[in-house]
Amino acid sequence: MERMTSREVYRNNWMTVREDTVRREDGSEGIYGVVDKPTYALIVPMDGDRLHLVDQFRYPLGLRRWEFPQGTAPDLADLDPLELAARELREETGLRAGSMVELGLLDVAPGVSSQRGRVYLATELTEGEHEREHEEQDMRTAWFGRAEVESMIARNEITDAQSIAAYTLLCFHERR
Repeated sequence: MERMTSREVYRNNWMTVREDTVRREDGSEGIYGVVDKPTYALIVPMDGDRLHLVDQFRYPLGLRRWEFPQGTAPDLADLDPLELAARELREETGLRAGSMVELGLLDVAPGVSSQRGRVYLATELTEGEHEREHEEQDMRTAWFGRAEVESMIARNEITDAQSIAAYTLLCFHERR
């Protein structure tokens, strides 16, 4: 597929939206609306059998959701993924990791977004003060046992696709 034209239709500090005219393999033309966001980091903080989650209000859903700490750098900045992971962990939870191991790569919604995310396992954790952004002022955090996290997924209390995928990557990592 070949992009013929592209125009930005919206921009803010976290994303841009563009509309592309494309030519398909058979020569026909079409359009794609694309949400461009920088690469994000998702962190699975683990201490023994406990996992640290954050709870926040997700405006598009109109719901509070438990999920793993995750995010992008402000102002569409493109940071080193490991640096971004350490920053997000500290910002949202106050935790600092002595060890960060990359678990994998996730594509958020490849039919509409160019955003990709790197997933990290954070261990050897020490606690400190969080450094939340203004938009994260309602965020709460808590430790949960693995069995409780799995029950929360089964009860649809954790529905964030990236968090569920990250938990799967953690399970694969542990089986290696």
